[in-house]
Amino acid sequence: MRDVTVGELVRMWIDGWIVSRGASDPIDEPWGWTIDMGQAAHVSRHVLPEPREADVRKIVADTSAPGTWLKLFATDDTVRPWLGPGWRFDQPGFLMTVPLAPERPEVPAGYTLTKWTRGGVTRVLVRTTEGHFAARGQVAPTGRTAVVDQIETSPGHRRRGLGSLVMRTLQDTAHAAGAATGVLVGTPEGQALYSTLGWTTHSPMASLWFEPSETDS
Repeated sequence: MRDVTVGELVRMWIDGWIVSRGASDPIDEPWGWTIDMGQAAHVSRHVLPEPREADVRKIVADTSAPGTWLKLFATDDTVRPWLGPGWRFDQPGFLMTVPLAPERPEVPAGYTLTKWTRGGVTRVLVRTTEGHFAARGQVAPTGRTAVVDQIETSPGHRRRGLGSLVMRTLQDTAHAAGAATGVLVGTPEGQALYSTLGWTTHSPMASLWFEPSETDS
């Protein structure tokens, strides 16, 4: 993939993420994009690929609805002074990409893998041979890029290669669909796994939501 800006990568992530999550089309803003989710705890989100203090402070001042999220591609420490009462930090994220290629992962003994596609999203489910949940993930190809999303491994089944199995299966699926680059925003724990699979980190992301308490009013 040619050299691209963080802003371009964030838009690639958004394009796949809204398909993966069934969110609204992004609304263009001077500072980035607004996306409606329509959930009680996640009504909407504002995504700022290059957050500036004045923009963040204005959004914060104009926000009164609980369940409003901010996705700011900067460190927590950078944006923390720009916030007001009622804003809660989620764990930080990391914007990452990988060149996609054919993959042929093997399913470890004692597990089964199921894969299906619906609405442009392919989901992978790993279970024990007895049917117990072990790991999952999904991918949304959108042309030349594909967004990997909602990777999860059950605590009792970690360190057995299942996260790698899910990721490589999703990467192979996206490559077969014509995508050349995988994009995701991973957790700190996920970043460690994805790095071993060839993913490159491009930017940190501060993730926070508005949930005022009585003491904040």
